[in-house]
Amino acid sequence: MTDKLHKPASNDFTHVTDWVFDLDNTLYPRHTDLFSQIDARMTAYVAELLQLPEDDARALQKRYYRDHGTTLKGLMTLHKIDPNAFLERVHDIDYSWVKPDPDLGEAIRALPGRKFIFTNGDTKHAERTATALGILDHFDDIFDIVAADLMPKPAAETYDKFMGLHRVDAARAAMFEDLPRNLTVPKAIGMKTVLIVPNNLEGPLGEVWEHEGYDGDHIDYVTDDLAAFLKSALKQLEPGE
Repeated sequence: MTDKLHKPASNDFTHVTDWVFDLDNTLYPRHTDLFSQIDARMTAYVAELLQLPEDDARALQKRYYRDHGTTLKGLMTLHKIDPNAFLERVHDIDYSWVKPDPDLGEAIRALPGRKFIFTNGDTKHAERTATALGILDHFDDIFDIVAADLMPKPAAETYDKFMGLHRVDAARAAMFEDLPRNLTVPKAIGMKTVLIVPNNLEGPLGEVWEHEGYDGDHIDYVTDDLAAFLKSALKQLEPGE
């Protein structure tokens, strides 16, 4: 992985006209730890729904996440829950944990072409998070789990739906994600792929299996500083570069 942890190569992003960003642990750094609130609320939901002790509920939640792409998908498939009620409950969190990021906002604003948030969460959560970061106005649209017909990444049909809805040309697009498995399809269809990792490769990585494939060929770049990476890409686009 370390050989990919560097600035963009010359002219590697000059063709990009559509910039696609995951939300959680991508547009804000993992050490912000916002997602831990959602994670805890999902565990509590499973515990209440199935009348399980917290440890058993958490283990089951993680199994559903791994096997179905999201805890929500597993609960819908196996327990026929109301997805809207689930999304409303697990995203009822404290967004003050997210701090404004002017450098990231300026970098995203300056990117040529269109900018999208593509998330397995819902639009309200994406809007609240992006507002807290101070970057919401820089995006053209948000493609959320509802727009995906509740089929989460990394399902190929979800990327197809996103690409078709927004008429994105994969050969002229870049995808930024914190989970390696969610970059497999983007790379296969021709997108430039960038994996976001914790600052200095330190801090919590979440579930070990989430990060299998860090060194895969489906990942073009790895960065622990999204704003700095985007600024480096922008320099390629300047006249004379």
